[in-house]
Amino acid sequence: MKKLILLLFPLLLSAQTHRFIYQFQYKSDSLATEFGKDNMILDINPDDVKFYPYSYAETDSLNIIRGQRRSRWDDHLPALIRKKNSFENTSLILLKDFFSLKSTDKMNWKLFNDTKVEGQYTLQKATTTFGGRNWIAWFSKDVNLSEGPYKFRGLPGLIFEIEDDKKNFIFKLSKSMKFPKTYEAQFLNSFMGRKPIPVTEKIIVKKQLELYDNPLQDIAESFKSNTNPENTFYVMGVQIKSLEQIKGMSDERRKTMLRENNPIEIDKAVHYPIQ
Repeated sequence: MKKLILLLFPLLLSAQTHRFIYQFQYKSDSLATEFGKDNMILDINPDDVKFYPYSYAETDSLNIIRGQRRSRWDDHLPALIRKKNSFENTSLILLKDFFSLKSTDKMNWKLFNDTKVEGQYTLQKATTTFGGRNWIAWFSKDVNLSEGPYKFRGLPGLIFEIEDDKKNFIFKLSKSMKFPKTYEAQFLNSFMGRKPIPVTEKIIVKKQLELYDNPLQDIAESFKSNTNPENTFYVMGVQIKSLEQIKGMSDERRKTMLRENNPIEIDKAVHYPIQ
């Protein structure tokens, strides 16, 4: 782990955010030899906890500076909001529409006597089974916060590191900072002006299957209904010139969805039909 930059000062003052940044490595394809990489933010506020990609905060800062209203959304992990000291999570998911999904994610931890030192912090080992995977965590009682990245929480101290036993998903704490006022992360309240629609897990699966069945439906419908020869259509930077081309690209998109069907909660992986 790189040298940690953590600020350990009282956390009980009102209207403030204690931010922890985690380096996140993941395999969308479990058979891949290389990791995708991202930085994730864990904001611990007086009343709630929020977890989301660092790039969202970057975009928010640029919007403020430039007077813009750009939106950004990634799908490697859902953004999360939960009430502080609670296992009740709200996941924010973008699947053509913007959805919110509530879940209760209680974890049973087993603590070990194994310890290691990172900088000035003593880390203790703990394990749990969650989302169909076995997880190994290292937490520190030196930071009196029972929180961690994603849905992981409930230990007697902040989680510094956590990974599954197959090393498909790895989180490592890299930095900490404190804001004198609560960082509201308003960009989690809507996407492109759309408020999240509360749904069940069953509906999320249905929407994922619909997307798999016709991944380029919107562009295909727009292309078919277009009557202006001056209009051009692009998918991932490639100009669309025929419906047959869209069909071929849809086939490739489905192959990618099958190959990269390795969610962090593997017990919720969608069983796509092979076409």
